[in-house]
Amino acid sequence: MERVVEVADLDAAHEVLNAAYGQMRLNAGIENPHMWMSSRIHGHVRFDELHGRIALEVSVDPMNNFVFGHLGAGMVYYRSGGEDRFWMSGDAFLCAPPESPFIGAIRNPWLSTVTLTQSLIDEVADGVRFDGFRPASAQDAALWWSTCAHLRDEVLPHFVDNPLVTANAIRLLVSTTLAAFPNTAHAAPTPGDRRDAHPRSLRRAVTFIEDNAETDISAADIARAARVSIRALQLAFRRHLATTPMAYLRGVRLSCAHEDLRAGNGSVTEIAARWGYARPSVFAAHYRAAYDVSPSKTLRSG
Repeated sequence: MERVVEVADLDAAHEVLNAAYGQMRLNAGIENPHMWMSSRIHGHVRFDELHGRIALEVSVDPMNNFVFGHLGAGMVYYRSGGEDRFWMSGDAFLCAPPESPFIGAIRNPWLSTVTLTQSLIDEVADGVRFDGFRPASAQDAALWWSTCAHLRDEVLPHFVDNPLVTANAIRLLVSTTLAAFPNTAHAAPTPGDRRDAHPRSLRRAVTFIEDNAETDISAADIARAARVSIRALQLAFRRHLATTPMAYLRGVRLSCAHEDLRAGNGSVTEIAARWGYARPSVFAAHYRAAYDVSPSKTLRSG
C-alpha cells in the first residue's frame, strides 16, 4: 500500500524524513517549504519518492541500511568519510555506507530512493560491501533505475498475494543493484569455497531445490541446506552443471509449470504466476527455449 504525506512546515518535513531514514538532526532549511513524500514497503524493501519546494541540511546517524537514489530534478548533497558528493538531475547513487554518519542536503528535489537491508542482500550474495557510490556506467545506471521503477510501479503492487513473484522481483532488484554498483560480490572464491564445491554439496542443494521449488527459496537458503557458502554453492553448480543455483531452480519450476500445462491446471497466465513469473511473455520465452514449443500449444494439446 502506498502512503502519501504532504507537509508545509520545516519541522514536519524533518519528522517525515526522520521516520523514513533514521535519526537525523536538522541543521538548516528554508521557511515555509512544501513537500510531498510517497512510500511503499514490500518486505525488506522500501521505496520512497520525495518532491517539492524545499531546501534543508541534516546530520544523519548511521542508517544501517543501503539507501540508493535516483534524482529526477533538483540537487542532493552528501558528505561522509571526508568526501563531498553532489548529485544532479539524472544521477543514480548510493547515499552513504550504512555504518557511516553523514551530512545530507536537498534542494527542490524530485528524488526517488530504494532502501535495502543487509539481510536482504545477504540472501543473494555473501557479505557484500559496496565500494563505490555511483554505477559503473551510464548504461548500468539507466538499467538499474528502469528495473527499480518497473518493479515498484508494475510488478510488486499487482502481485502482493503471490509470494513467488514478489520474491523473484525483489531478488531481481537486488541482483540488478549488485550488477550496477561496484561491490565485492564478484571476488574470487576462497580456498575453502573451492574445497566445499564438491558433488556431495551439489547433491544436497539439488535435493533441496527439487523438494522446495513451489516455495520462496533464495540462494542463501540453498547454501544453508547444502552446508556451504553462497560462493561455494555457485562454484559447485558452475563446476559440475555449468549453470547457477537460481537458473537450476528456474528450470525445476519450468518443469513443474510444464506438468501443470499438460494437466490443464489453469491458464498460461495463472500457471506462469504460480511458478514465479510476473510477465507471461517472459515465461513463454523461457518455456519455448526449454521445450521448443509455446506454453499455449502445450496447454491446448494436453
